[in-house]
Amino acid sequence: MDARAQESFQVSLLGPLRAWRQEAELPLGPPQQRAVLALLLLRRGRAVALGELVDGIWGADPPAAAVSVLRTYVSRLRKLLEPGRPADEAPRLLVSLGDGYALRSDAVLSDLDRFEDLVERAGALRAEGADRAAVDLLRDADALWEGVPLTGLPGPRIEAERGHLEERRLAALETRLRIELDLGEHARVLPELTALCAAHPLREALCELRIIALYRGGRRAEALDVYARTRRLLVEELGIEPGPSLRALHADLLADDAGPAARPASADAGHGSASGAEPDGPPGPGGIVRPSQLPADLVTFAGRRAELDCAAALLPDRGHPQTPLLGLVSGMAGAGKTTLVVHWAHQMAHRFPDGSLYVNLRGHDPSGSRMDPREALERFLVALGVAPQAIPEGLDAQAALYRGVLAGRRLLIVLDNAADTEQVEPLLPAAPGCFVVVTSRSRLSGLVARHGAHPLTLGVLSCGESLELLARRLGAARVDAEPEAARAIVELCARLPLALSIVAARAALHPGFRLADIAAELRKDHGSLDAFAGDDVGTDVRAVFSWSYQALSPQAARLFRRLALHPGPDVTHAAAAALAGVPPRQVRALLTELTGASLLTERAPGRFVLHDLLRAYAAERTEAEDGPPESAAALLRLHSHFLFTAHNAATALDPFREAMPLPPCPPDAAPLRFGDRAQAAAWLRTERYVLREIVGHAAAHGYHTHAWLTAAALNVYFNRLGYWHDLLEIEGTALRSARAAGSAIGQAYALCGLGGAHSQLNHPEQALRHLEDALRLFRSACHPMGQALVHRGLAYLSNRGGRPQDALDHYARAIELYRSEGNVSGEAGVLNQVAWTYILIDEHEKALLRCEEAIAHCQELGDPYGEASTQDTLGYALYHLRRYPQAIERFERSQRLFHEIGDRFLESDVLRHLGAAHRATGDLGAAREALTAALALLEEGGHTEADEVRRELSELSGPNGGNAPSG
Repeated sequence: MDARAQESFQVSLLGPLRAWRQEAELPLGPPQQRAVLALLLLRRGRAVALGELVDGIWGADPPAAAVSVLRTYVSRLRKLLEPGRPADEAPRLLVSLGDGYALRSDAVLSDLDRFEDLVERAGALRAEGADRAAVDLLRDADALWEGVPLTGLPGPRIEAERGHLEERRLAALETRLRIELDLGEHARVLPELTALCAAHPLREALCELRIIALYRGGRRAEALDVYARTRRLLVEELGIEPGPSLRALHADLLADDAGPAARPASADAGHGSASGAEPDGPPGPGGIVRPSQLPADLVTFAGRRAELDCAAALLPDRGHPQTPLLGLVSGMAGAGKTTLVVHWAHQMAHRFPDGSLYVNLRGHDPSGSRMDPREALERFLVALGVAPQAIPEGLDAQAALYRGVLAGRRLLIVLDNAADTEQVEPLLPAAPGCFVVVTSRSRLSGLVARHGAHPLTLGVLSCGESLELLARRLGAARVDAEPEAARAIVELCARLPLALSIVAARAALHPGFRLADIAAELRKDHGSLDAFAGDDVGTDVRAVFSWSYQALSPQAARLFRRLALHPGPDVTHAAAAALAGVPPRQVRALLTELTGASLLTERAPGRFVLHDLLRAYAAERTEAEDGPPESAAALLRLHSHFLFTAHNAATALDPFREAMPLPPCPPDAAPLRFGDRAQAAAWLRTERYVLREIVGHAAAHGYHTHAWLTAAALNVYFNRLGYWHDLLEIEGTALRSARAAGSAIGQAYALCGLGGAHSQLNHPEQALRHLEDALRLFRSACHPMGQALVHRGLAYLSNRGGRPQDALDHYARAIELYRSEGNVSGEAGVLNQVAWTYILIDEHEKALLRCEEAIAHCQELGDPYGEASTQDTLGYALYHLRRYPQAIERFERSQRLFHEIGDRFLESDVLRHLGAAHRATGDLGAAREALTAALALLEEGGHTEADEVRRELSELSGPNGGNAPSG
């Protein structure tokens, strides 16, 4: 069995939540933990933020420790889903994404997916006229249900999801019963309809089907009585009259002509054909024309289940909307907005018995000929049965007539490719019962603010959805035969539906081409859009992007081009301002224009992402429209911004660090300054991944001095927080850049950083080599502060190697160097490290003396970081002397200081020491609380030490949980 098959597991959502791996049922834990798993499963591979999980399980009144409890649940689920995963290996199934979690959908085989597949196949069979086969599939789909979905799981979000799932089951049941009525099986389905109506007395569609079954069985009086009782319930419970379809059916019963027996159930129930659309032509009840204008659905539609569910959830579960509903689907060019909306509209059209309207407003048409609202109104009015000569001239008069014609009717209206809110507003109905869906590349915030539109931003497809799209276009066998090549195509197309469709069309036209060859062609053109040039302007990615780009203001277009120079993965307001060379206040408006045009995505507040293919397009525009001097000036501002901001942050974290001479700063680079350590740590934490890229980016573009100086500034923070693999990459680049710049000091600092990272990662030989090389360079340059820094690194390495006397010798030399320079802060730091060395050799009383000296220096200097580190060491010495209450006091002081500074990694380390001290006193509750808090901090930072803390927590629950660890 391959690794992927071993990773996958089966789940049941259509009843009590259960899970199996290789036929063995998994113990999913307490109800709230099961609810976390259910919410992750229902999101199908997309991230669920921590806030969403808290709200979803506890609602508006979560407990104080809700986040810690959630992290514990996630930790347990990871162990359950990947029992054999090594402790030092990152989770593969339940992964951290942003500030939340995601469960890989390709590893899950669920009864919900099976249900949806059967319903979808039944719809396809029905469209082909194979009604009996469709009924069989729908019966199989219903057999998957084992009662109420998600039984026994708590939380408001679970309750909402339960309602959505039950609605899907009822919709499938109604479809199957409708087909069976059309097949003349009214006698057989009547008992089932009677039971369903009793369970859902306000559901009009079920009532209509029951009335048809009764009438066709010769029971007209009972059918009339069912209508009367349903109407009375609707009036009494909801305050509404039955909808037009049920009223029309009642009128047929009263007339007692051919009545419901003469027409298929789909017509009586107000439903269309298999696709949900009905042909224009004969008027409906009362002589009203029922338009059916939806474009053809895409047979090979794939993915977007979460978005489809989101849109479906806007429709009320019972009855009909009392106000016009408005949905807004926005997103970048090529994201598949129209395809999604048309597909959804075909699925939902049966909910709108008075028909469907569609218009392409040409808001981003290459010709620039956007449709005037009056033209759209004229088309709609004619489709609704108004004679052309009766349509007034003015926009206001046309809109008033349109709203009047729609009064009392239930239509689905699709306004595709809108340019702005003003183009859409005249086309909105005023009467309840209609649903309008607008698509646009722009966000149309006016529709949200003034008309309460429900926004849905369409991003790229997931990897699984992208592979599904390829399989639908090329056949599953061809994709399964070359899975690696298929995945490569998906990533090279950046999971953009338009790009995937273009490549799939090329592959479909050449069935003899290997997917590996197509992937190789894409790699050759990676970084350009040449591979995505279609046969016409509508299927050429470059052309499609250009329609949005050409509509930008000159300033926004210039910023769009500049963003291609940023290494990513995301960009902030401040970095964008530096690239553009404009004030931050001005750049905010430009970023808003770009996000409004869907050329940029705001991934989190103030953090923006440029899609890979849009980045390639922006780079092409930069090359075509900007000269090398403009690009060079923008890059200099960008790298100066990060260099000076990183040094400002490092100085805020360590005010006593050695100041380094920096190159001149361009006036428009606008580096950030920080009022305190917490602000600096927050910036470094949020910019971590950008900073990791910016050093390599500076080196690659020839800004070598910026590269090594930026790395030198980052060393303090990345080392304190334990990002040592990042440091290896950053300092390795810095060393190459320092050599290219001819800077011996730069090489020495980079070598010292490499030595420290290798020491932490337990690579003693590499660490020693780098540190000795750094010491030689610092000595040659007569640089005592650098020499002291290296001696501290060598001492740490000696301690790790079990050579404490060598460590004390190095520390003694470092103290001499610091005293020669009058550096009291450096001396205090070394005294703390000397104390730790004494603890290692069980000379705890000496450790106490050195700690007291160091703390006095730190308090005199006002150095909270130095004091926090030393209070932790002092607590550890007291712990080993079994003076536990005093140790706890020192650990708590250290933890508070690290928390105020914002150093989460070292705070977690102190919390682990605090947990051990509480455990030694027998207070297991306090120990568990401290370790739980430490685990939450480590999981947030993605540190492998989290597994060690999980083991410690597990030990607390074991038979020896009360035993204190040995020193």
